[in-house]
Formats: sequence, structure tokens, C-alpha cells
Amino acid sequence: MNISAPFVHRPVATTLLTVALAFAGGIAFFLLPVAPLPNVDIPTVMVQGTLPGASPETVATSVTTPLERHLGAIAGVTEMTSSSSVGSSRIVLQFDMSRDVNGAARDVEAAIQAARVDLPATLRSNPTYREYNPANAPILTLALTSNTLTPGQIYDSASTIIEQKLLQIEGVGEVDVGGASLPAVRVELNPRALFKYGIGLEDIRAALTAANANSPKGFLEDPKDHYQVYVNDTALHAADYKPLIVAYRNNAPVRLEDVADVYEGVENVRNLGLDNGQRAVRVQVHQQTGANILQTIRRIDAVIPEIQASIPESIKITPRGDRTATIRASLHDVEFTLLVSTLLVIFVVFVALRNPRAALVPAVAVPAALIGTFGAMYALGFTLDNLSMMALTIATGFVVDDAIVMLENISRHRENGVPPFTAALQGAREVGFTVLSMSVSLIAVFLPILLMTGIVGRLFREFAVTLSVAIVLSLLLSLTTTPCMCAHVLGSTRARAGSLLDRFLALMERGFNAMHHFYAHTLRAALAHPRLVISILGATVALNIYLFAVIPKGFFPQEDTGVIQGMLLADEDVSFEAMENRLRQALSIVGKDPAVESFGGFTNGGGGFGGANTANLDIDLKPLSQRHGMSSDEVIDRLRNELGKLTGARLFLQVQQDIRAGGRQSNGEYQYTLLGDDLGQLNTWAPKITEALKHVPQLADVSSDEQNSGLDIRLNVDRPTAARLGVDLTDLDNTLYDAFGQRQVSTIYEDKNQYHVVMEVEPNFWQNPATLRDIWVSTTGGALSGTESTADAVDDFSVASPAAAGGVSSSDTSSITSPAAAGGVSASDTMELAAGQVSSSNTGSG
Repeated sequence: MNISAPFVHRPVATTLLTVALAFAGGIAFFLLPVAPLPNVDIPTVMVQGTLPGASPETVATSVTTPLERHLGAIAGVTEMTSSSSVGSSRIVLQFDMSRDVNGAARDVEAAIQAARVDLPATLRSNPTYREYNPANAPILTLALTSNTLTPGQIYDSASTIIEQKLLQIEGVGEVDVGGASLPAVRVELNPRALFKYGIGLEDIRAALTAANANSPKGFLEDPKDHYQVYVNDTALHAADYKPLIVAYRNNAPVRLEDVADVYEGVENVRNLGLDNGQRAVRVQVHQQTGANILQTIRRIDAVIPEIQASIPESIKITPRGDRTATIRASLHDVEFTLLVSTLLVIFVVFVALRNPRAALVPAVAVPAALIGTFGAMYALGFTLDNLSMMALTIATGFVVDDAIVMLENISRHRENGVPPFTAALQGAREVGFTVLSMSVSLIAVFLPILLMTGIVGRLFREFAVTLSVAIVLSLLLSLTTTPCMCAHVLGSTRARAGSLLDRFLALMERGFNAMHHFYAHTLRAALAHPRLVISILGATVALNIYLFAVIPKGFFPQEDTGVIQGMLLADEDVSFEAMENRLRQALSIVGKDPAVESFGGFTNGGGGFGGANTANLDIDLKPLSQRHGMSSDEVIDRLRNELGKLTGARLFLQVQQDIRAGGRQSNGEYQYTLLGDDLGQLNTWAPKITEALKHVPQLADVSSDEQNSGLDIRLNVDRPTAARLGVDLTDLDNTLYDAFGQRQVSTIYEDKNQYHVVMEVEPNFWQNPATLRDIWVSTTGGALSGTESTADAVDDFSVASPAAAGGVSSSDTSSITSPAAAGGVSASDTMELAAGQVSSSNTGSG
């Protein structure tokens, strides 16, 4: 049986099939998504909950723990990590690779609904969840700056206009806006003025909540007309709140402006975004899974003029961190390598057979097999990336083997005088099974890669399948197109006498003869000295074993993407103002480096992940040619020396990589996670292990995310006394939240978005712990209505410090008496400064 015979007898059909294969692959090449590496989708879901103003300990116990208890019961969870910081909780669940991420997300949603009954009533909204890819770094960052608008106004445009338009673009999966917060009406209260009027913070909150409504009003109709009822039930601006009556004293109204400073501000004043040293709002764009990065960036670039026309003219949009430059460069290099390798294969065949027509056979078979592979890649959902293109480059040497074996055997019959048609049939029949065996054996080499599990298996699966498909297509072309071409194209090996080609072939013939004589001479010498040859073989094996032991090893080659990510870690008791200064100092040092093209950073001192003492930096380097060949790692080493001069903070830098596993954020490339049932043991051993790792010479910038030595203030309530005086603990918590939590107490409904009214005490009060003396708690009977002594309701007011065990209090015996006023319970007359108490709480991630 001769498989090739039907194709040799039907050259037109064979040609059309070959052209169709190449044509389909050529079209697929332009449709394939482009990415730096294959899509490794580890089923990961991130759950986020917010409780503004809450301490990390409160978030951990009231939000994180109930969620973890329900989420941990989901089937297939392989890793669950959580982070509780000021006002925010984040839980990342990583599932088994066999689980479908959409099914996992549905299970997460059900678990969140089940946990709702265990969550605090003050949680304004249900925790949210989204599919999360740890390796999905932003493909583009838009820096928004303005010389006239405030950061809150810029953020408003970014969240209401820019974010929506970007999410509508094909290929965009997620958009994050940071560096500021939405505009808000801020009500900053004076506790002393409230005390003078005998008004509690809860009374102010109730008045502000009642100041806005957005409910149905109905309509009126008479026999002729229809009237829709409208009411000015929404106060939109700060000026509308200032005359708001919050109480009556001595038959006179007390207005909000009498006890508070009311102005247009932002929801969270502890936000800072910078771009090249200028205040900015940063919009980070993430791609959809499987999207073409290059096309997505082009679509974004095309929409930016439209976005610019939709926002205030004074806002300037500056693209940062464009990933397409390095991706284009790497793919261009791989494509160039693939082209060169194909041409070299054709040239070698021409040189070996010394027949221009024979060189046409691999010139058709090799490109057809490689181009046709693009069609299979598109059908399989693969991407054009470095690994798949590397597979095609390697396949160039494999796919030509089948064509050469078939071509050489047919050429042998032609040289013996057999007619072309008969030589093609006879030669194909003789080596058809041999070609099949070669291809099957090559595919068998890559089968173990397909059986690998985990990230490595997912990463190299595309490589193995692409290479195998190319070999299969090469086999098909060698059994069909190659013998067909040999029958109708292959001619005589003789060139016209005296022609340039004839002289070139003669020169190559002499070269081959010389090579043959040299090989024969060295072969005879090797056979005459077998012991020497065996000794050289043994030395070569030993050298390879030694080199394998000493050569550097890693999970994946270090990439130089030209983008550096950094995390600034300051002392745990740092204030937002001090953190802002440290961030500006770090960015100033970074901006002076000659290899840096642009830089930016942001910090969220009022919440967010990582804690109030952290800030994130993004650094874009100049092209490699403008860095004088200096790699990103070398730039980091140079910056590390300069950043060592920072006081009170450390900056951890790393080159952004395309591969990242695990949902736990860190400021390093490698992580060690300590697990234990005893928190005390973890707190004891984590610093010891961190210190030991710092002495390992191969490691740099070793740090720990353990942050449990920040300052805190603890109030110990005398419950019997509080109950006797009518002080409800919920009211006590609400009062403290009203005073220090930037509490969102009312919603303003506008056409573009919903905004909030935020209340807290004036900055000069929340900047000093002694303010607690001026905070009064409304009793359950009414606003500051009691006149009884309440000095024992709170019997301990401690300011905890990480200084040492047994600190010294400023007043360990004297109680703070309440000022005379119309009743009420003051934090000052219900608290006593405790002596010698030191405690700590986790003020960051843990």
C-alpha cells in the first residue's frame, strides 16, 4: 500500500490542499492573541470587604474571619490567604487547576451570601468578588494630572467617565483607579462646641442622614393634566448643609455651621497619587484573559482622544507602563530567528543536494507546515508568545527531516535513471513507514510534558502541543506534497556547463570531497586510539555533571521588561503626612537616575491593602539602547545604594515579571509562608527567620509582612457602670466611629454618580490622642441628657506603644473630670489613663 500514490496522481488537488493549509494558517496568524507567555489561568478568586474606619483587628474578627469560615468549606480550595488592614479585608482563594474558575466563582458567591448573617450590620454593602489572575500585571497605566482641578475632581472624572469607557473596549478586563477618592461633603466637627450645646455625635449623624432622601413621591392628575411631584429633598453642596438645624437650645436653633466646618472635599483625605512628582490619579488597565495585548493597546490609544474630549480640558492623560514595546521586541526577535532558521534549512538542503529544484521541496514543505500550525494554534485557543514561537523555531529542524528523507530517497532513484513519476512512487513507498516512525518517536519525546501538572505543566503545554502539531503537519506534507513535487518538479542535478551555477556546484563538490577526506582521516585516528576516545568521553560526561551542579538554577529565566515595581515600607507607627514625605523623598531619588524615564507612586493611608505604612511605586525605564546596555537588575542595584539613605523607610524594588503564582502579595520575588496554630509562636519565630535569611548572601531585600508593633489606643469599658448610666456599647462604638472613622453618613444622588457626606472631628482633634477627653457619648435616654457622675464607665484608656514591656503613663493615678455642662457622658470623665500598660495590634497585613 502506498499512501502517497493518490496525491502523486492528483497534483492539482494536492497543490490546492497545501495552499489551503497555508492560507488558513496565514489568516490565523493575524487573529491569534499576542502575549509574552502562554495564558496560565490558575483558578483564583479574590473577595473584598470594606468597613471604613475599622482597625485591622476589628476587620479581621468581624469581616475576615466569618468570610474565611464559609469560604474555607468550598471544594477544591488549595490555598486561602487573607489580609486585614485599616478598613479593608481581602481574601484570595486559589483552587485546584482542574476546577473551572466560573464554577468556583459561583461557589464563592454562595459562600458570601451564607456569611452575610455573620457580618456586622455596619457593613454598608456585601463583600464583592472577582476572578483574579496573580500574574495579570497592568498592561497600561494612565496618569491623570491637572494644574487647576483638585485630585478629587480628577478622580471623579476617572471613575465616572474614563473607567466606563475603558471597560467597553474589547480586550480590557479590569480598570483600577487610585491615588485619590471621590468628591464628598466633609463635615468636620468641633467636640468642644458640641459639648457646649449638649449635642452628641450620633445626633449629628441622624440629622445628616435625614438631610437627604431619594424616594418616590408620586404624581397628581386632574381631568386634563398629569403632574409629577418633585421635592428638593437632596442637598448637593456644602453650602446646603451649613444652615442645617441639628438641635434647639434655649428656644434657638443650632445650625451645623455652628459646631462644624463644612466644605467640599473628598471621601478619604489620606490618599496620595504622584506622577513624576506631580499630584495625579492613576488608572491601571488589565487585559481580559486571552486578549491580544497589542490590539488592546491600539484600541485604547484610539479611544484616548474621545476620552480626552469627554473630560475637563485641564486634565492631561499621560500613558505609562506600556507593555507592548517589550512584547513587540521579543516577538520580533523570535520571528526573525524563525525566518533565518527556515532559510538556513533550505540553503543547507540546496548545498547538500546541489540541485536548485530539489531545494524547492523544503522551501514549500517547511513554511507550509509552520504556517499551517498557526491555524491549529488558533483552533486550540493558544497565543502568539515567546514559548509558542520558540516551539516553531525548534520545529524547523524537525519538520525538514521528513521532507529530506523523502526527497533524498526519491533523488537516489532519479540518479539511477528512474523516471521522475516512477521514482516518486517507488521512493515514497520505501520510506513512508520510516517517516511515520520518525514523527511518532519525536512526538513521544514531548508527551511527558503534556502529562505534567501544576504551573509548569500549564506553561509548557502550549509549547509541547505546538511542536507536536508542527511535526504532524510535516508528516502529512512529507507523505503528500513532497512526493508530488518530486514527481513533477524534481529535474536533473546537472546544471548548464560553464554557467555560474555550474561553477558554484563544482566548488561545493570539491568542498564536500575535502570534508569527506578529513572525516575519514579523523575516523581512522579515533579507531586507532580507542582508550583516548573513551577517556575524552568520560571527561566530557564529568564536565557536564560539574557544570550542572554549579550553573545557576531558577523556576523561569529572569525577564527584563523595563518596568520596575516597588513597595515603600515605613515604620508601623508612621502618620499619613510622614508617609507622604517619605514617598516624595523616595520618588525624588528614583527620578534622578539617568536610566529612569518616568515614575509614579501612590499611598492609601486611610485603608487599602498593605497598611497605612506602605506605598506602591511604578518605574518605567528608558529603552535598553538608552541605558547603555544596563539591565533592569543593574539599575535596581544602583538605586538600592541611593535609596539606602532614606530614613524611616525601606524601598523594595523588583522587575515586573510575566509569571507569578500565588495570591499572596509581597515585596519580593520569592516567599516563605509560616503556618501555625499559635499566633504567639509565629510572632516569636517570624523575626528570627527573617533575620537569618538576611544573612544569606544570595538574598537581598529580605522582609516580613508581620506588622504588629504599631501604636494603638484601647478603651476598657466598665460595663456595670456604663449600664447604670445608660451608655450602650453600640452607641459608644458608633460615637468613636463618628469621630475618627471618616464615616459616610449620607448619600448624595447626582446624575453621573453617587457621592457621600463624610463626618469626623476636625483635624486638630484627630491628630492628638487627648481628643478622647472631649468626646461625649449620648445615653440611651437621649442626647447628653444624664446628669449623673459617669467617671467609672470607662476605667482604662491606654495608648499602647511598641517601646518596651511596662511603659510609663503620663497620669497613672489622676482621673480626668468632666466639664460642667447639661448632662451627658464624656469619654473624658469615663476614662482613666492606665499605668504601665503596653499592648500592640496588627496595623497592617497579617
